[in-house]
Amino acid sequence: MELLIKGAMIVDWSQNFTGDIYIKNGVICEIGEDLNKNCKVIDARGLTVLPSFIDLHVHFRDPGLTYKEDLESGSRAAAKGGYTMVNLMANTNPVCSSMDTVEYVLDKANKLDIIDVHQVVSITNNFDGKDISHLDKLKPYVRIISEDGKDVIDSKVMLQAMLKANESKRIVMCHCEEHSLTNVDTRLAEDTMTWRNLTLAQFTGCSAHMAHVSTKKSMEYIIESKKKGYNITCEVAPHHIALIDNDYKVNPPIRNKEDVDFIISAIKDGWVDAISTDHAPHTSEDKKNGAPGISGIETSFAVCYTKLVKEGHITLNKLSEIMSRNPSNILGVKKGQIKIGYDGDLVIANLDREYSISPETFISKGKNTPFEGANVYGDIVKTIKGGKITFSKN
Repeated sequence: MELLIKGAMIVDWSQNFTGDIYIKNGVICEIGEDLNKNCKVIDARGLTVLPSFIDLHVHFRDPGLTYKEDLESGSRAAAKGGYTMVNLMANTNPVCSSMDTVEYVLDKANKLDIIDVHQVVSITNNFDGKDISHLDKLKPYVRIISEDGKDVIDSKVMLQAMLKANESKRIVMCHCEEHSLTNVDTRLAEDTMTWRNLTLAQFTGCSAHMAHVSTKKSMEYIIESKKKGYNITCEVAPHHIALIDNDYKVNPPIRNKEDVDFIISAIKDGWVDAISTDHAPHTSEDKKNGAPGISGIETSFAVCYTKLVKEGHITLNKLSEIMSRNPSNILGVKKGQIKIGYDGDLVIANLDREYSISPETFISKGKNTPFEGANVYGDIVKTIKGGKITFSKN
């Protein structure tokens, strides 16, 4: 398979120029000007080509909860949003605590051939909070373990899991919430558990990734750990960047202006490794009954581009770094940069087009979004995975 993209503004974390990109056998083979090949050609004049986005925090609900989302609907929604790889959480039914479930997900994703998938495994068996014996049975390609929205409350169990993760070179992805404090103060619940998880990661030496950081204090703890040289990474979510004091139900909640301003400053200063959507599709009935979550994978780039780049907080290069390059590095894949030898995973976007977000146009089964009616810039025109067009507006 061959594909030539011509005349685009080419942008990744380190470069910005007008030119052509030639993809062959799934890999970027040539980058330059006035390239001519006997293959399919995309005229991208007036448009911007970026590395495709990688999402480190996604719920596709498959297996067991496919009335909310399934691998096909989620993958197509991801492609529409400009993503070619996602990291799937373990809170499925059954909980992803075994290689059988991992292989079910990976086999189904491979057959669909829309996006690449990494499947997270739970830290404790079936989220029971105690048993971590299943971690010894994981195959090497399982790179991340996480208790997702539950966190491991028992500090000794978390310590033992981190020791195992350190031995096997896995990342422990932490949802930081001390549940006994959630009904007292959600900020206190997040900050307390962020400090606990960072302290255990420092003690064990394991690689730890802090999910959906939403408070100033938690980010300060993370910055302190990074300054000390510990192997800590973190992500923030689009809704925690673009919304302030909004009562739309998500976990962790939308925070106040002081938190949002500090998180944006942390992005500017290079402390934030990734933007991840925490894509959590629900039915309208589930949302009415109080289920937390946003269906965000189709709107994330436009929301972040509009808030962070259009408002002048960061450059498009920086946004590409935290939506593409850094997540790729965390997952250990050769994506996220426009370089010869890297996967031919790209996004073509019209950055000048303004449009209004409408959940009725979502491919995801989940139409749950607080951004309905919001005017944003950054329209995804095409998504390309390995030289294959996986989404096109035309």
